[in-house]
Amino acid sequence: MRDLQLIDLGLKDYKETWNYQEELFQGIVDLKIDNRRNNTTHKTPNYFIYVEHPHVYTLGKSGDLSNLLLSEAQLKEKGATFYKINRGGDITYHGPGQLVGYPIIDLDNFFTDIHKYLRFLEEVIIKTLAEYGIESERSEGETGVWLGVGTPFARKICALGVRTSRWVTMHGFALNVNANLGYFDNIIPCGIKGKAVTSMEAELGKKIPMEEVKEKILKHFSEIFEATFVKE
Repeated sequence: MRDLQLIDLGLKDYKETWNYQEELFQGIVDLKIDNRRNNTTHKTPNYFIYVEHPHVYTLGKSGDLSNLLLSEAQLKEKGATFYKINRGGDITYHGPGQLVGYPIIDLDNFFTDIHKYLRFLEEVIIKTLAEYGIESERSEGETGVWLGVGTPFARKICALGVRTSRWVTMHGFALNVNANLGYFDNIIPCGIKGKAVTSMEAELGKKIPMEEVKEKILKHFSEIFEATFVKE
């Protein structure tokens, strides 16, 4: 079962989207538990959510709160919210112009290897960026997609953070397409000091059509994961 139901939420509040993710995630987990208990083989669904969030900072379960450089009052001034959440990784920012993808999939339908799953997600982004002439790569020991690795100008363009239970995934990637990079100045992104953040717009000097990027990501995801997307 390698079909993924594509759900595009447009601009959506982070907490509302998180609750929605949890609902879909738990539905798959519950079905797997039910299959095991009753010795049944009901197919588990897979989902892929696209969303942009209003300004928000999120801190992963292993993250350090000191990497958020704003007080509660300053967050309000900037029109941003903050949540401590249940994915891996440290602190990151989401906001308009940043394309967020949440694959909520049963890895039993694909392969049961979290490391491979993360590398495949990175590969989807690397191949997408290559279509725009942006040469990106992995940085050893640092999950995500980077530019200029090994130079004084190393900069991150896509963050990754996932949660899994019973081989079901949630959370995902955040690609800076036309994001306001000024908001990253208020955190130590992913807890990594001395590394900059960039966007497709900053690298190419022009706004990039979001819908076009979405289509390219779906194409590469389909190829790499050998999956099929089914639109709502």
